[in-house]
Amino acid sequence: MEVFYIKQELPINEQIRASKVQLIDENGEKKGIMGLHEALDLAYEKKLDLVMVAPNSEAPVCKIMNYGKYKFEQAKKEKEARKKQKTFELKEIRITPNIEQHDFEFKAKNARKFLEDGNKVKITLKFRGREMNYIKLGESVLQKFIEELQDVSVPEKKPILEGKNMFIILAKKADK
Repeated sequence: MEVFYIKQELPINEQIRASKVQLIDENGEKKGIMGLHEALDLAYEKKLDLVMVAPNSEAPVCKIMNYGKYKFEQAKKEKEARKKQKTFELKEIRITPNIEQHDFEFKAKNARKFLEDGNKVKITLKFRGREMNYIKLGESVLQKFIEELQDVSVPEKKPILEGKNMFIILAKKADK
């Protein structure tokens, strides 16, 4: 069972503090400017609420509607909008500069799968010991990854060296 919470944002019925209001009925027809009590009486006659939709300076605009139903539909629309939002994770693949061909292919296949699922992939290359002297080798391995996955991804930035790690983030290519 779904539960919707109605949070009140617009002043309704007795919460309206204006002496004169511009009234719109439940069908959307303008009824003109009238006193607040007269507008409230019209709303109560129809067993609906008087809702202030636009607090103008002289005569605020009020509409006769079922406020509970209105808020329920607003909550439903918000929920639908949240459902359609894209979410993605950042998946990480760790490698070393002297990666073997089979290992490279396996890691590239996993990266491709992550990208096709809509996630971003961070490829982290870890230098150990004297490997720090061969940063160009690490850059070429990352470049090889970029070339291998260029049909499904685009690099967000150039390879970045942070301490003993060099990494690059790949994002899925935009669909045309």
